[in-house]
Amino acid sequence: MPETIITVQGSARGEYAPERAVLTFTLAGDGSEREPVVADVAAALERISAVLRDHHDPQTGPVAAWSTDRVSVAGQRPWSSTGEQLPLVHRASVGGRATVSGLDALPGLVDALAAEPLATIDGIEWMLGEGRRTAVLTEVRSRAVKDAVTKATVFAQSIGLGSVTALALADPGMLGDQGQGEGPTPHLSRIAMMGGDPRSPGISLRPEPIVIEAAVDARFAAR
Repeated sequence: MPETIITVQGSARGEYAPERAVLTFTLAGDGSEREPVVADVAAALERISAVLRDHHDPQTGPVAAWSTDRVSVAGQRPWSSTGEQLPLVHRASVGGRATVSGLDALPGLVDALAAEPLATIDGIEWMLGEGRRTAVLTEVRSRAVKDAVTKATVFAQSIGLGSVTALALADPGMLGDQGQGEGPTPHLSRIAMMGGDPRSPGISLRPEPIVIEAAVDARFAAR
């Protein structure tokens, strides 16, 4: 009996508790005189840097890594509501980020930033550690392949065939349809890591689960 070719897509999804949080922040101030504005922002940066240095340890945390940009300053003359150009205003600002591995310490670090008058917390991105991320990606991809095998087996059994043998495995869109001659049909490859949206208003300190999705295209021979 000739073999039957079966092509399927397997998928899998998992949710995992985050292990790290990346906190981004901005220090900014403005005024009519350039030097005092720059000095105020530089002083705020030193205060925040001191807090981060005190908590920094690459191995044990709670701050695994942190960095800040250089203070930048720009001047502009704003317009009033009546269409008059107002005096020159200088604005100094600097951005920074801190990777927090000890999530229990995150509220205290957020409080320290919030206590700084010139600071704005831009967002929190929840993440997995590198080792954990690699492990869960492997696990979810493996489940996607098993899902493809299950689908192909069900298809084969539904037409009275038995075992299936894998002929090809590929990322979505790379396998194509060799029987049509029009090239591969595009697929959306989904291996995603998602958490809370740092652009949304307000900052939530509740860890958002990390969602990992994987998909695989597979071709089998059924007999």
